[in-house]
Amino acid sequence: MSIDIAIRHTFGAFSLDVAFDAPPGITALFGRSGSGKTTIVNAVAGLFQPQTGRIVAGDAVLLDTERGIAIAPHRRRVGYVFQEGRLFPHLTVRQNLAFGRWFAPARAPRVETGPIVAMLGIGHLLDRRPGRLSGGEKQRVAIGRALLSSPRVLLMDEPLAALDEVRKNEILPYLERLRDHTDVPILYVSHSLAEVARLATTVIALDHGRIVRAGPAGAVLSDPDAVPLLGVRDAGAVLTARIVGHHAADGLTELAVSAGHLFLPRIDAAPGAPIRLRIEAQDIILARSAPEGISALNVLPATVTAIHVGEGPGAAVGLLAGEDRLLARVTRRSVAALGLTPGAPCYAILKATSVSRQDIGLL
Repeated sequence: MSIDIAIRHTFGAFSLDVAFDAPPGITALFGRSGSGKTTIVNAVAGLFQPQTGRIVAGDAVLLDTERGIAIAPHRRRVGYVFQEGRLFPHLTVRQNLAFGRWFAPARAPRVETGPIVAMLGIGHLLDRRPGRLSGGEKQRVAIGRALLSSPRVLLMDEPLAALDEVRKNEILPYLERLRDHTDVPILYVSHSLAEVARLATTVIALDHGRIVRAGPAGAVLSDPDAVPLLGVRDAGAVLTARIVGHHAADGLTELAVSAGHLFLPRIDAAPGAPIRLRIEAQDIILARSAPEGISALNVLPATVTAIHVGEGPGAAVGLLAGEDRLLARVTRRSVAALGLTPGAPCYAILKATSVSRQDIGLL
């Protein structure tokens, strides 16, 4: 199932005009505050009706202003997970989950509780009340409650914003499971590029109520022209890799990517497991010839695809390494000194210790 969204609305000096398709998986709505992200998910939920719009989930028309269709929020079969779990404090986890199932329409496909509980790892919490749960546990229960309502689409508005880094890292693997093991399209609002890079299958980048970039996460996040919107210091690329093996002698894990092999600090997954990793643009060094006698273990042959030069001294260089797109942040002086132009061959160099554990996720 996918969801098609087209919305136009004017709020004084601000206007929202977007149209996109959200396929199964996580579609991240990313952009600065005030770019229209929450307005979009509220329109899907039926909490806000745009002046002009059409929203279709699968074969169900939720909104069509031209035809006068506006399904009531409680009949849209939309699951909504907010920044805070909003669980009923007087009910146990089991009862909160049952409340979600109570909202599932009689004709909707039945969602079994057991697999949802197992996927979210909340079986040992069923008899607790929300007051005895951590922030991450509350969010997992809130997600389970939303899924048990048999939603056509799941909306998640900054679901990790209220959590500290420890709790964020606790819940991220469960969000990955949700992405990979359900066919419900998920609209995920976030200001965190690290979250988007780790979780999203599709990215819709918004600026002042308009879509400025849209497409697969790897393509959008590695686009040099998108760096001003994504943020110079947070920009980077997303790669899919496979674990080749672990080297006990020095604690490194060897990964296979399309352009060769990478070595990173040990990753807790079995050989053969696919993983997803984010490599920040600021961590890549470029060379025109194969480097020798350096401490960095990771050297991938690449080709320059594009160069974006900003107003300052920096430049974003897009690279194609095998079938993977990378992004490097260097100075304009380095671009000139190395003679970097689209089509130029080069080598992308990465220290083994540069990739953070938070930027590595299982597929």
